Amino acid sequence: MADITKTRSLRSPKIAVLPVFAIVTALGLAGCTTSNTSDAVIRIDKAQGSQENIASLTSVINANPKDPEGYNVRGSAYGRGGDFRQALNDFNTALQLNPRFYQAYANRALVYRNMGQQQQAIQDYNAALQINPNYDVALIGRGNVYRTAGQDDAAFNDFNKAIQNGTTDGRAYHNRGLLFQKRNQQDKAIDDFSKAISLSPNAPEPYNGRGISYIALNDDDNAFADFNHAIELNGNLAESWANQALVYERRGEKDKAARSYRHAIGLDQKYQPAKDGLARVGASTSG
Repeated sequence: MADITKTRSLRSPKIAVLPVFAIVTALGLAGCTTSNTSDAVIRIDKAQGSQENIASLTSVINANPKDPEGYNVRGSAYGRGGDFRQALNDFNTALQLNPRFYQAYANRALVYRNMGQQQQAIQDYNAALQINPNYDVALIGRGNVYRTAGQDDAAFNDFNKAIQNGTTDGRAYHNRGLLFQKRNQQDKAIDDFSKAISLSPNAPEPYNGRGISYIALNDDDNAFADFNHAIELNGNLAESWANQALVYERRGEKDKAARSYRHAIGLDQKYQPAKDGLARVGASTSG
C-alpha cells in the first residue's frame, strides 16, 4: 500500500468487491468471481489512528493551524485508523482553508465510500476532477464507484483516461482488465492484468484476475501458476484458494479441490464461490 503523504490521496488496499463473470469450469459454463480489491475498502490500520500518531500530527497542525495539508494528513490517518467521522472533520477543515485542494476531495470521497455514501463520493470525485481533470486517483476512485454500480461504460472511460494520461497506478489497469473480462475480451484483460502486475508486483489481485481470464481461455496451467503465486503473496484471501481449487476441480482432482475450497471457507465463511465449488465436488464443509 502506498504511503500517505500530504499531496497523495488516502489509499485503500486492494479488497473485496465481487462482480460475477462467466467462465468455463469443468462442469460447463458457470459463474465464478474475481474480485477487485483496489480502492474499495480502507484496510483498517490501528497504528495510523493511535493516540501517539494522532498526537504527533496534531502538534503539526497546532504549529500551523492555517495549513490545510496538516488536516489532510491527519484526516488520512483517522481514515486508515477507522475513525471516519474525525477523518471527515479534518478533510472538511482542509477544504474550508483551501477549496481547491483536490487531494482532500478525493480522500473525503474514499471515506464516504467506506461509509456507504456513494453519491457523496461521486460528488467529491467530480469536484477533484473539476480542479484537476487528470488526477488519476480521482479517476480511478470514481471509476470504481461507477463499476460497482453497474455503470460499466462510465467506469471504463475513467480508467481509460487515467491510462491514457500515463498513470503508473496499477489499479487503473487492473480495473479496466476486470471490465474487459466482463465483456469476454480475455486477451485484452490479460494484457491489462499483466501491466498491473508489472506496476504492483506484490499485489495478489491482478494474478487472480489474470488467472480467471486464463481459465476462460482453457489455459489451466498458466491460471494455476497465477493462483498459486497469489497465495504466496497473501495466503489469507479466500478468492485465491477458491481459484486454486477450481483448477484442481477442472483436473478431476476432487480431494485437492475440496481441501482448497474448505480452506477458502475457513478464511471467509460467506465466500459463495468456495461453497458452490465444494458442493460441486460433492464434499461437505467439515469433511
